[in-house]
Amino acid sequence: MIRHVDVAIIGAGSAGLYALSQVKRHTDNFVLIDGGELGTTCARVGCMPSKVLIQIAEDFHRKSIFDREGIEGKEHLSINIADAMEHVQDLRDTFVDRTLSHSTDQLDEDKLIESYARFIDSHTLETDDGQTISAQKIIIATGSRPIIPDIWQPFSDYIITTDDLFELEELPESLAVIGLGVIGLEIGQALNRMGVNITGIDQGTVLGGISDEKVNATAIDILSKEFPIWLGHAAEITKSDNGRLKITAGSNSVIVDKIFASIGRRANIDKLNFETTGLRVAANGIPLHNPETMQIDNSHIFMAGDVTGERAILHEAGFEGRVAGYNAMQEDCISFRKKTPLAITFCDPNIVSVGAQLSDLDENNIAIGEIILAPVGRALIIGKNKGLIRIYADNQSGKILGASMISVKGENLAHLLCWSIEMELSVFDMLRMPFYHPVIEEALQAALYDLKSKLELPESDWPIELQPKK
Repeated sequence: MIRHVDVAIIGAGSAGLYALSQVKRHTDNFVLIDGGELGTTCARVGCMPSKVLIQIAEDFHRKSIFDREGIEGKEHLSINIADAMEHVQDLRDTFVDRTLSHSTDQLDEDKLIESYARFIDSHTLETDDGQTISAQKIIIATGSRPIIPDIWQPFSDYIITTDDLFELEELPESLAVIGLGVIGLEIGQALNRMGVNITGIDQGTVLGGISDEKVNATAIDILSKEFPIWLGHAAEITKSDNGRLKITAGSNSVIVDKIFASIGRRANIDKLNFETTGLRVAANGIPLHNPETMQIDNSHIFMAGDVTGERAILHEAGFEGRVAGYNAMQEDCISFRKKTPLAITFCDPNIVSVGAQLSDLDENNIAIGEIILAPVGRALIIGKNKGLIRIYADNQSGKILGASMISVKGENLAHLLCWSIEMELSVFDMLRMPFYHPVIEEALQAALYDLKSKLELPESDWPIELQPKK
């Protein structure tokens, strides 16, 4: 028996749920299909539990500056790993429960199919539990999973990913973090601060996706003081004599108990039998789609979220889910403007990229303002005055185009810059804003002053901070 619906959404993660919010405005004849654990990647194994782990690590690491503040007794402080991981799991469960209570728990039983699905043809899906569903429109929001290379399979018992990290009750004594992108840096630094002997390895030469060479060099200098960072060589894994693992990268080698694999994520498209749709796919197997409409190849099928293989960030998944859900209910698709790019790595200091990156820009047409964090008053006070902020602007108009930084409270500075770029503000517009004292935002102000001094524009008759009353 075939069930007929207006819309079938495959995947109940963030993108799928945002798509559902739009679909429900137009029809009640839909199904949401998901065969995995409900609760979204963000709440269950991503954004939220990782930030709990990072907070524990930062709180414990604060003792490293107690001496200079005259606080005694740091040698008596210790961290109970079992209790710490239980706290991570408790908060993780809270986040998952909140997500479920506001989403799938509210669906009627016939609207949620807890099973995996695959295409039979472009309009028909078959689920593992034996159901056949014919849908006028289909939205693919199946997310992604950590990449584990086939060559690593003999060492699978030694490999940890984000899918299982937050289930651990105890942590290994030593760990090689292979892949120093966002996830590797965040988890590697946090676990190091919690007492795990960390070695960070990446075959590239860039940390956290930084495209600005000066910011990248600063990041390497700061973070390599906490744990060894080996760049430029792929990791080779062999068994050691004592049953542990030997990790070799170039001329470096280390013996570890486990590996934390963070070399990227793979879109969950390979098990959907998508080839039966007859629609085109790119060389990487991802269906060809319009990122402004989320429509696949001018068809009735849409996709959103991590499965697109593009911006694997929750707010981007939310945007794409809304677009896919909205357009799935229209006769003609509407193109929507993408928001200003914003990416934050929650290592300490935060690594941030906002708007256009240096690799996207013609350096002959821009000016760059920068400030090192060393002399910034508020950063000195809190003992976090390491880092660099770089802001890019159009050389002729002063319009802010993008920024890259490694900075304390970079997560906050990132939003100020992102909103300013979204509103098409110039360096002059931003310098007219009030800046309180003493705050980290004064570092941003200093970078803007440096940027203004490098623009090829005449000075106004009055101080830039003042604006005549109309």
